[in-house]
Amino acid sequence: MKVTMEVDCTPEEARRFLGLPDVSKANDVYVESVAKAMQGAGNLDQLQSFAKQIAPMGEIGLKLFQNFMEQSAMGGMGGGSSKKPKD
Repeated sequence: MKVTMEVDCTPEEARRFLGLPDVSKANDVYVESVAKAMQGAGNLDQLQSFAKQIAPMGEIGLKLFQNFMEQSAMGGMGGGSSKKPKD
């Protein structure tokens, strides 16, 4: 049996219904601080340095994410391994 239910509500109503906290003020502060920092960056190296500082786990997290994205892209283009597992 398959049951389909459609709920028409705003994101705010859904957040309240699910009991999630309102983080809009924290998000506004975060976005404002990132925008200010980006305006102060004069070149690509400064932007990259800033991105490394705010990334989760710093530079290590950024490298892990970059590797993940590269592997995902290679898998999507058929670049995955064609080796068969040994029995």
